[in-house]
Amino acid sequence: MRLRRPFALIPSIALPLLAACSGGDGRAVLTVYSPHGREMLSAFEKRFETAHPDIDLQYVDMGSQEVMDRVRSERANPQADIWWGAPSSMFQQAADDSLLAPSSPSWGAALPAGTRDPQGRWYGTYLTPEVIAYNGKAVPAAEAPKDWDDVLDPKWKGKLLIRDPMASGTMRTIFGMVVQRGLRATGDTAAGFTWLRRLDANTKQYVLNPTMLYQMLAREEGLVTLWALPDIEMVREKYKYPIEYVIPSSGTPQIVDAVAIVRGAPNPEAAKVFMEYVGGTAALIPAVRDFYRLPVRADFPMDSMPPRLRAAQAAIKPEPMDWKQLQERESEWMRYWDEHVRDRGGR
Repeated sequence: MRLRRPFALIPSIALPLLAACSGGDGRAVLTVYSPHGREMLSAFEKRFETAHPDIDLQYVDMGSQEVMDRVRSERANPQADIWWGAPSSMFQQAADDSLLAPSSPSWGAALPAGTRDPQGRWYGTYLTPEVIAYNGKAVPAAEAPKDWDDVLDPKWKGKLLIRDPMASGTMRTIFGMVVQRGLRATGDTAAGFTWLRRLDANTKQYVLNPTMLYQMLAREEGLVTLWALPDIEMVREKYKYPIEYVIPSSGTPQIVDAVAIVRGAPNPEAAKVFMEYVGGTAALIPAVRDFYRLPVRADFPMDSMPPRLRAAQAAIKPEPMDWKQLQERESEWMRYWDEHVRDRGGR
């Protein structure tokens, strides 16, 4: 029995029973919570189990905020061994809440400063730039938004699809960038929330999950969205969706996407094996080539990247994010957005 997307909504109290029903072949069961999506997780599962046939990798696919909430709710009785994927600010918050265990994978030494926890409780795996994506069949490249402010143009009213930010680390980071820009310019959060109200006025729907987002965009149920570059590249190549993207000209957040062992993991030894594997070259090369992930490791060879990914990396202007501030205030900002901005049509 595999834990897949349908199980993401099963209450955590049911997970021990599910785990007990699996692993009957004698292999150690390794449970991974991750927002990386079914395609990437399935492919990674096969590669990992081929390299480690004594371990049965089972994944639960859910949004990064959902992972955080699940890990926190299971503190007294952890069900996951690994949390793989979310902005590092979320991992640092979890580490500060004593939800993560230290580890020491050999590849951690190749990570640049600021992309790993000094106490070894989380490690960066990929850099995830945020972009503006659009349906390339319905929107000519010359007319597509070129920067964040362009999506506020009234011509996109009712044509903008946004992944529900309450469950999405990607959208929380983009919203956090907007609020921080307002803070830097005015010393107050009001400017950022004014921007988000204008975004809300143009938004047709807050979409429940990334798969729905891609499908709706491809079917022209909306024409523009804000999302992560690697995922847009993947659906372009694998599903031939007519989705193009623009790297915002004024700058874009580059999320450090991380991985960690859950404190009190049911199978800590298998978790250590996973940690060693996930940031190694054997795992990074298919992640880069098949799923367009930009590795954090400073020693990864550039010529192993697809040409489009190399070109995108060269065009990115990193946004000067205050990650510590985002970690400390993100929940407060998102709560305010949910209560005072969402679905109010810019009022």
